[in-house]
Amino acid sequence: MQLNTLKPAPGSRKTRLRVGRGASAGQGKTSGRGVKGQRARKGGYHKVGFEGGQMPLQRRLPKVGFRSKIKVTRAEVRLSELAKVDAAVIDLDALKKAGVVPVFAEQAKLILSGEVSKAVTLKGIGATQGARAAIEAAGGKFQD
Repeated sequence: MQLNTLKPAPGSRKTRLRVGRGASAGQGKTSGRGVKGQRARKGGYHKVGFEGGQMPLQRRLPKVGFRSKIKVTRAEVRLSELAKVDAAVIDLDALKKAGVVPVFAEQAKLILSGEVSKAVTLKGIGATQGARAAIEAAGGKFQD
């Protein structure tokens, strides 16, 4: 087999329909576009969702939900993820270097999920009440 001899399987590719080549060709005169109107014109069609001037569906339906813009700058840290961080004082930069929080996070908060095995010192990181109690019970502390 050689690259210059490759061909699609027979019957897998249909030949393009050539419109506007006379009545005997099957697509003569109006070339399958019907008679007059916007769809019959060259370049005469409309944008996606256009309904002929009627109020489009995406504008008729009520808009629901909310997407917080600050969500991308906040991060949650589980107690069990603190084991991945090798630093004397765990701050936001240490969490980013360990890959626990995204690089673009501006704030992090510790949540009570999993267990903490070693005493850790946290600086500039928020914590829920349960997470704070678990850290302090393990001998850890918080710096502001």
